[in-house]
Amino acid sequence: MSAQLGRPVRDVLGVAARTIDGTPAVVATAPRLADGTPFPTFYYLTHPVLVAAVSRLEAEGRMREWSALVGSGGGFAEQYGAAHTAYLADRNAAGDVPELAGVSAGGMPTRVKCLHALAGHALAAGPGVNPIGDLALAEASAAEPAVRALVGPWPAPTPR
Repeated sequence: MSAQLGRPVRDVLGVAARTIDGTPAVVATAPRLADGTPFPTFYYLTHPVLVAAVSRLEAEGRMREWSALVGSGGGFAEQYGAAHTAYLADRNAAGDVPELAGVSAGGMPTRVKCLHALAGHALAAGPGVNPIGDLALAEASAAEPAVRALVGPWPAPTPR
């Protein structure tokens, strides 16, 4: 994972998701780093092909576009709120950090801030948990054969 990131990993609890061939794709990071710093990003995308694909989506403006989906109050907003709750439960199971109470990652539950965190959550939790992470992975896997080879054809979410 350090080789994937090009730097030493910090306070990794374990691999949260792997690619089809077993390569680490997402790590779970301690909610409080060894130096005492609260760290809200529990799921951290590490695989360089996935990181690059998600970076391209961010550069293309998907965060702004998908923020409108979760801000509209429809099905995506409800599912995104549930993803926020699921993310908090996962992180809280790894350790209670009062400074992070109610704070998840990626902008949840009201906006889209970091597709890397959201795609990491989707990979770790599986399809159907984080609709914006699912959108990112579905678009990347449909457009890029290298991503599809790593995660398969990711299903696009459908709002309830």
